[in-house]
Amino acid sequence: MIYNIKVKDSNYMMSSLETYKGKVMLIVNTATKCGFTKQYEGLQLLYEKYEDKGFVILDFPCNQFLMQAPGSVADIKSFCELNYHTTFPLFDKIKVNGFFAHPLYRYLKSNSPQEFGPGQTEVLQSKKLKTKEIKWNFTKFLIDRDGTILYRFSPQVTPEEIEKFVVKIL
Repeated sequence: MIYNIKVKDSNYMMSSLETYKGKVMLIVNTATKCGFTKQYEGLQLLYEKYEDKGFVILDFPCNQFLMQAPGSVADIKSFCELNYHTTFPLFDKIKVNGFFAHPLYRYLKSNSPQEFGPGQTEVLQSKKLKTKEIKWNFTKFLIDRDGTILYRFSPQVTPEEIEKFVVKIL
């Protein structure tokens, strides 16, 4: 179950995702030097709009894709707060692919439905991805209040496009 997974926050404190039980979660692997970094703005707007309805965004910086999340987690936090005024939870840097992939991402990849790309109107939830690896920064997983992964969105899918899915499950 996703709630049993332990994560380290931006202050290096360990906790479990149990903290977010009963909330709709959008889990995102991020980077500050990526072409998709500007999505932070839309993520923050989405968070502000639905936080009081039980929605949370969990930000996991990852440096695996062309080293696009340089610096410490404190550097990343400062960058995000200064440039995008982010207030959603930021966690320690993790790996999302390979032997050293964080247990959260191993769980997400093995339990996620087909990836939803831009322009698609329907998600085939019963099909599993042929490749489970995370393709790039800003891959997003939308999880309902019971901890079920409902959608996996490709990096090209913007927070604005995801909003209708968030609303549907709130």
